[in-house]
Amino acid sequence: MRNFMNRIIQYLSIFFVLFLFACGSSLTKKTADNLKVALNNERTASEKYTKYAQVAMSEGFDTLAQLFSAVSNSEKIHATNHERMLHKYGGNSDNPEIAAYQVKTTKENLDAAIKSEMLDMQSLYPGFIKTAEIETAPDGATAFTWALNGDKRHLNFYRKAASSILSGNESGISYLWYVCPRCGNIYNPDDSKALCEICLEKQENFIGFVKIDSK
Repeated sequence: MRNFMNRIIQYLSIFFVLFLFACGSSLTKKTADNLKVALNNERTASEKYTKYAQVAMSEGFDTLAQLFSAVSNSEKIHATNHERMLHKYGGNSDNPEIAAYQVKTTKENLDAAIKSEMLDMQSLYPGFIKTAEIETAPDGATAFTWALNGDKRHLNFYRKAASSILSGNESGISYLWYVCPRCGNIYNPDDSKALCEICLEKQENFIGFVKIDSK
């Protein structure tokens, strides 16, 4: 009789754990769906900006090529964060979908990049963040917020680059870029700080960081 009761208790415990897992997954289902969308979006952006960098280099815009490469790396980190959160909330990252995009001249690619970043800022991440907060998925909201804040900086740097290109002078574009390995934020030597302003990662851990002698 005792063995029978112990077995019943074990079965009930397993059922309870599975029930909690199922409830948790259903309560954050929309967030998981949004993470999958964001993951594919960031993967596409990373690949696209790598192609843009190659075109910029071939057309003699080597400084702008460095910016495209840095943002590509940034988007890849955003994708990694989204993928990790997707798994946490019960989703899977199998069968990645890279959206169609066009690769044209450097000036056209830069204009497309500006529009892409604006679209993410205005139409994608604000709603995803709100949904994650409603579903009490704080880590998902954080991943979306990091990507949104990163996109704001991408847009700012792209706009400055566009102004420089229009004036026929790349001197206004930094050649060196650092990428935060945790949140994907990008910096140049002029605006880099001791800690990442988004996730507080140490500057010394930034990808590509080189301490410049101020003497």
